[in-house]
Amino acid sequence: MTTSSAHPSWAPYDKAVWGSDVMVDALRELHLPYIALNPGSSFRGLHDSLVNYAGDEMQMIECPHEKIAVALAHGYAKATGRPMGVLLHDLVGLLQGTMGIYYAYIDRAPVLVLGGSGPADHDRRRPYIDWIHSANVQGQAVREYTKWDHEPRSIESVPSVLARAHRIATTGPAGPTYVALDAGLQEDRVTEPVPVDDVAALAAAPSPVAPDPAALRALAEQLCAAERPVMVLAYPGRDPASFGHLVDLAELVGIGALDTHWRLNFPTRHPLCVSDTDIVDEADCVLFVDVKDMVKPTHRTDRLARRNVSRLAPGCRVLSIGFGDMGISSWSEDYAQLIPADHTVVADTAVALPLLIEECRALLAEDDAQRAAQRAAWTRRLTEVHENTRAGWTQHAAEVAGETPVATAQLAAAVWNVVREHDWVLTAGTAAEWALRLWDFDAPHRHPGKQLGTATQIGISLGVALAHKGTGRLVVDLQPDGDLMFDVGALWVASRYRLPLLVVMFNNRAYYNDWEHQEKLAAQRGTPVDRAHIGMAISDPAPDFAAVAKGFGWYAEGPIMDPAAVEAAVRRAAAHVQAAGGPALVDVVCQPK
Repeated sequence: MTTSSAHPSWAPYDKAVWGSDVMVDALRELHLPYIALNPGSSFRGLHDSLVNYAGDEMQMIECPHEKIAVALAHGYAKATGRPMGVLLHDLVGLLQGTMGIYYAYIDRAPVLVLGGSGPADHDRRRPYIDWIHSANVQGQAVREYTKWDHEPRSIESVPSVLARAHRIATTGPAGPTYVALDAGLQEDRVTEPVPVDDVAALAAAPSPVAPDPAALRALAEQLCAAERPVMVLAYPGRDPASFGHLVDLAELVGIGALDTHWRLNFPTRHPLCVSDTDIVDEADCVLFVDVKDMVKPTHRTDRLARRNVSRLAPGCRVLSIGFGDMGISSWSEDYAQLIPADHTVVADTAVALPLLIEECRALLAEDDAQRAAQRAAWTRRLTEVHENTRAGWTQHAAEVAGETPVATAQLAAAVWNVVREHDWVLTAGTAAEWALRLWDFDAPHRHPGKQLGTATQIGISLGVALAHKGTGRLVVDLQPDGDLMFDVGALWVASRYRLPLLVVMFNNRAYYNDWEHQEKLAAQRGTPVDRAHIGMAISDPAPDFAAVAKGFGWYAEGPIMDPAAVEAAVRRAAAHVQAAGGPALVDVVCQPK
């Protein structure tokens, strides 16, 4: 009974009969490829319509926990730039998924979160259960870390509400939105046609924000006048084209690129890549490109005293281009500390970077030989820092190659020897940055950006693997043990949907990030350092992750403690993923860092 006829007829009926059918027709117009969910009765009507009215048009991805469902959608969005749907059971399912939603919010990942609610009509509620699972304005639970939420009160308003949710989620800076769909509306019969023809047009994101021409010109002038410029990169890589634009800008002007890896922004083996170095200390100009936290890459931090000291030289010019204060929350302080900037341009870097390159090209055409020589000298310095730093990393990896437990650098090196033979993708974990140091990240699809902390990695990795399913790419997760302990049931999802995921455990049998804090604090206070492990170790018993993975249908080996055995085990697991199309895990026992 909708006015749209662009879709095939799915059994058992070919026109909307129930309110949930109308909801499905609207979701069809959004072209969502997948919907992740943990089952819930508050969306039983929508569930039935997705299965029996839409058929397999939007594949369901069944997850063992709501946070995993959201994290999977988060990872998919990071890898593709597009949202998928998530279904959360009324209030309690929403509360279970809140951590996943928050992480998607601070990571600028577009996710369309849907939930059942109510029924709002109290007379239609079942005793007890529908009451304790309902809230007055359900979206209030996530309002502080979603871009928008709504709870439509009529079936006629559902299509436009879903369209707006999609539009807001995908408009930069992107992020999650939430729509609660009343259980009563889902289960009401449709008596009049509900148009959905305008949903796609309403859902399309507007054009990205362009920079003010005069402000961009002023920034370009300062950048081109600098003798020792460095750029700090955070989120421009969400647009794959920026990977090339940033190389063009660096080579044109002679800029060192310091990548924070919230997205993959710059090729790691390019001679102007100076990530994980102290080169910012030498800069006379720092350009922040789509950066929220300006302090971490430009300050030294005393972790015990909780004090930050600037590394910027006196007189260093500070330039910034990005979303600025657009889209920030008055609740979450993920926007971090500001530092004074000489020029700030608010714009979507997907639009601004090509324009900035043209501005710089025009300015540099007027340069004399002296300025060209200065830029060449700085380029040589940057290349020297890049080559010396990489040589140091390679030497360290060679020096620790035979250590037991397996050194982190050796783990990254052994896995690299295997994955370099494939078209590969690294999901979220970097093995304490060693993958970023030793691997060749030469294309934007190689890495969607690093993880956001414990209990984020395996779920995001599932979404990245789902995004690359069918491409022939080998998707690799360097998986910490503490993270997997939070969400071990996520392994079932990879097996159930045959995701091309190679998990190599970075298993230090500890929540080591916190353990290290306790060691430092003990040293400061004079308390026993040998007691720092209490409440931190993942041992006695040590989990057998290979056995756990096998129980979920994975190919698995381990635990491996001999460093000489790691590469061969990873090679066997990679061959299984490529041949069988399903997941494989290799459990490697590692040093703490």
